[in-house]
Amino acid sequence: MEKDNLLSFRLRGLRSRKRTIRKDVEKQIRKKYRRNDELWDIRRNTPWVPLQKPYQRGFVRYFVVREDVKRSKDGDFFEGILNKINTYMYSENRQFLKKKRKSGRRIYVERTQKLKHVSSYSWSDPKFGLTPRERQYFLKKEEYCSIRKAYVPYYEFTESWRFTLRTRPNMITHYKPVNFELEKECAELGAYLRQYKIVGIIHKTIYGKSYPWKRKRDDMELIKSRKYVTCMLSATEIAESLEDL
Repeated sequence: MEKDNLLSFRLRGLRSRKRTIRKDVEKQIRKKYRRNDELWDIRRNTPWVPLQKPYQRGFVRYFVVREDVKRSKDGDFFEGILNKINTYMYSENRQFLKKKRKSGRRIYVERTQKLKHVSSYSWSDPKFGLTPRERQYFLKKEEYCSIRKAYVPYYEFTESWRFTLRTRPNMITHYKPVNFELEKECAELGAYLRQYKIVGIIHKTIYGKSYPWKRKRDDMELIKSRKYVTCMLSATEIAESLEDL
């Protein structure tokens, strides 16, 4: 009788077995997630090797400070701003053209190039390094994002006339050696960790919260939310109907 009681205590229940299986799966996901980070660090820290014979691969276009602005007392100041918002565009020739359909036929038009917009995250990020004086030359704007279905704020440089475009040959002088075994392992881990269920487990266990599909955004004005406008109009209609009674 006593042996039967001891045996019943040693038997594991269904919930206990499921919990053990779930913890083992999470442990394996954590292990692969850490390994994936290690591989990305190895790839990122792989040193560049100089080429014995550099070669040209098209052209690159970027912004530079105008000569008159550069000679002024604020030349270094605007040079520092440009280093944070500069953009680079590459092309096979100096014309920087793109195809565009017009009246049923394809034509070539010039590709427009603008300065980089500063996101709200980079605006408050100390690593980005915007000083209080530099922030005075930026204007806050909003743009509707069809993916997020909300107005996303950004900051635009107001005095873009201080910079001009310059084109130069794009010379390839260094290359990074490729480890095929490393690339294969990275591809396998990336394909595994990008699965829908695995992404949910990672965000819930490693990041400490579920995936923020409907995260509240403090930078979006409440008045521009469609739901808020609908509720406001319905409340107004209710108030008017009550006044008629």
